Amino acid sequence: MSQPSTPKTDPGRRSPRRLFAPILAGATLRERMFACLGALIAIALTGMVCGYFFGQGSHLPLIVAPMGASAVLLFAVPASPLAQPWSIIGGNTISAMMGILAAHFIHEPIIAIGVGVSLAIGAMSFTRCLHPPGGAAALTAVLGGPAVASWGLLFPFVPVALNSCILVALGIIFHKLGRRNYPHVAAPAPVNTHQTIDPPSATRIGFREEDVDAALARFEETFDIDRGDLSRLLRQVEVEAAVRSHGTVTCADIMSRDVIAVGEGASAEEARALLLKHNVRTLPVKDGEGRLVGAVGLRELMGADVLAGNIADAATASADAATASADAPAISLLPDLTDGRTHAVVIVDAGGHVIGLISQTDLLGAMAHMLPEAAGRSAA
Repeated sequence: MSQPSTPKTDPGRRSPRRLFAPILAGATLRERMFACLGALIAIALTGMVCGYFFGQGSHLPLIVAPMGASAVLLFAVPASPLAQPWSIIGGNTISAMMGILAAHFIHEPIIAIGVGVSLAIGAMSFTRCLHPPGGAAALTAVLGGPAVASWGLLFPFVPVALNSCILVALGIIFHKLGRRNYPHVAAPAPVNTHQTIDPPSATRIGFREEDVDAALARFEETFDIDRGDLSRLLRQVEVEAAVRSHGTVTCADIMSRDVIAVGEGASAEEARALLLKHNVRTLPVKDGEGRLVGAVGLRELMGADVLAGNIADAATASADAATASADAPAISLLPDLTDGRTHAVVIVDAGGHVIGLISQTDLLGAMAHMLPEAAGRSAA
């Protein structure tokens, strides 16, 4: 009889997961501590507010148990589609209503709890507010006993909807104070800003939106991530891979150092003359100390207010001009310079002073030099 073989060690095999390593992509210890603090404050305040309105002697619970699960989603994974305001409020309220209906028409508890949760999933799915704690809200409505029964059809609204609204309001405030993006809005898909039927330049090479749909259909699974976020993540992965492959060329290597710029007190006519004389499409606007105020092009200079005076208003309106540091990989500017709006990226130092500029032409020339190098490494 053959002896069982000893498993061989595969040097390429991934090492065991570290203890305390996050199970969610992008999670950090700092984010988890932030989630703990948010849940602590929000749950305590929700109970306190409800207690103030209904009093400690009321038979109505200060807060229903599913709010604990809602707080986990709201503070630990605020980008999840399942943790958005309508998901929390609508999911909990509608599910509690399904539980009340199941308990009213089905007097056998075992059957009622199954029907209640099943109806909750269906109702949340059709109303686009799927929220896992909604299942617990449905169970609470079925098995809540006299306290729930005495409120009848009001229970889904008080305390469930009330608890949910307070929790969401506190979550929005807490995330805003922490400068987090909540409610989370997925970045829109790239569009052709030139109003033609061609796909945007950034999407003509590489994967397309239909490729994402095909991959999701092939997996036949549901993932807890917005489809728009998934597409944006994949595009960033492409950029990171390109930076890893061609990251030796920095912005300092290819930037123009003799930057054609204008002071914020200049007139629109002066700015327009510089754009036409030097045949450039982006003109950085600097303050008296050389710090970037914004950037203007011919489009920004066409405004009525600008035509009548200086370019300060136009520069302020475009204060979100694309910028980068001198030591950043040049290839990392690719998303900005292919978005259909940005023609140049202004290079600034730590103090915000303008030290260079990289145009689409500059990056294209640099990439033309990168290609033979990449081919040579592949052949080697």
